[in-house]
Amino acid sequence: MSRVSHAEELDHPPWPVAGPEDLDTALRAAREGDEDAFRTLYRQFHPRLLRYVRTLVGDDAEDVTSEAWLRIARDITVFDGDAEGFRAWTATIARHRALDHLRRRRRRPVEQAPVAEFPDPPAPDDTETAALDSLSTRAALALIARLPRDQAEIIVLRVVVGLDSKAVARLVGKRPGAVRTAAHRGLRRLERLINDLELPR
Repeated sequence: MSRVSHAEELDHPPWPVAGPEDLDTALRAAREGDEDAFRTLYRQFHPRLLRYVRTLVGDDAEDVTSEAWLRIARDITVFDGDAEGFRAWTATIARHRALDHLRRRRRRPVEQAPVAEFPDPPAPDDTETAALDSLSTRAALALIARLPRDQAEIIVLRVVVGLDSKAVARLVGKRPGAVRTAAHRGLRRLERLINDLELPR
């Protein structure tokens, strides 16, 4: 199966959200080598997966998520499950790639560069700022990134990626009760951060 070549081609066009039955059908076809079906899965799952990886690795999220999709494309023929299982499986692969990336980054020496050498950040794309849900915009993810790492990761997995507590617990190695507690505490802290940003009435 050929790989989805360029993330930007598939990230931003407006396409309808596929229902669970459509995704299950696409998943079965993709496992049999159907490239169009794989693109359907990519278009459906990539934006949320990218947002999740961004909470773990920041600006390197595009590269890390691309590595994850290469692994997903390579191993999809051995995946056994439905679309919800595929959601958790892709998040697991992305998390492993992100943690590998963070380990490599810690081993690399950091070179200091003058601030003037850094380019201006690009203007946010309209589709990037359009919310998939209330916690998936750039601004919300920036706020989530200010939470303790475990709370931030759990909230993104629950709210943005769409995993249930049991799936998140398996992924991060915690009990479901601990996941629910961390999510609750993180959301309370996030609410306080949002309130702090509101203008006085």
